[in-house]
Amino acid sequence: MRRHSVHGFFAVGALVCAGVALAQGLRLRQTITLNQQIAATAAAPVEPDAAPAAREAPREVRLARAVSLSRAGASDAAFKSYSGLIEPGRPDAIGREALFNLGNMYLRLGMGQAPEPGDTASAAAPSLRSAAGASPLVELAKQRYRDLLRVNPGDWDARYNLERALRVAPEEQPAFAEDENVPVERRRVLLRGMEPGDLP
Repeated sequence: MRRHSVHGFFAVGALVCAGVALAQGLRLRQTITLNQQIAATAAAPVEPDAAPAAREAPREVRLARAVSLSRAGASDAAFKSYSGLIEPGRPDAIGREALFNLGNMYLRLGMGQAPEPGDTASAAAPSLRSAAGASPLVELAKQRYRDLLRVNPGDWDARYNLERALRVAPEEQPAFAEDENVPVERRRVLLRGMEPGDLP
């Protein structure tokens, strides 16, 4: 009796391992297919108006396509691609990546910096411009970084890039209205030994 239960446990364990191996094999196959599609997207010539089949591609492939468009300087098409990946509310990992890359694209364009090949992790700025010369695109970049930080406050790349954008275009604090400091009431106070007059 004991031998049958041990064999049963081994059989169940073998079936579980076979199921896990099968699931991992299918996942690996999907990943290889996805990587081939991404490689084909990156190698394809950049055409801003993508075919309808490209719009039906997996989100990872569409993100790779948007990055390629952004690097190639097709900002309008990259904006549409990134915007199509960002879900309202709480974006997933691909939506957050698209939001971050969209902020980087706005920051580069706002600073007049051409996109650097391979630069998707941060928007490096060679020099800071004055707030008067900053473009409204920098404001859009700041808004994208803030949107990303609302979803994921621990995103240090977004924090760093937001700080860079704030250095390029600092936000002005509302000026305090300087009233004339008019007293509410006046009282005449007489002190012995002092001449009447205003206090220093």
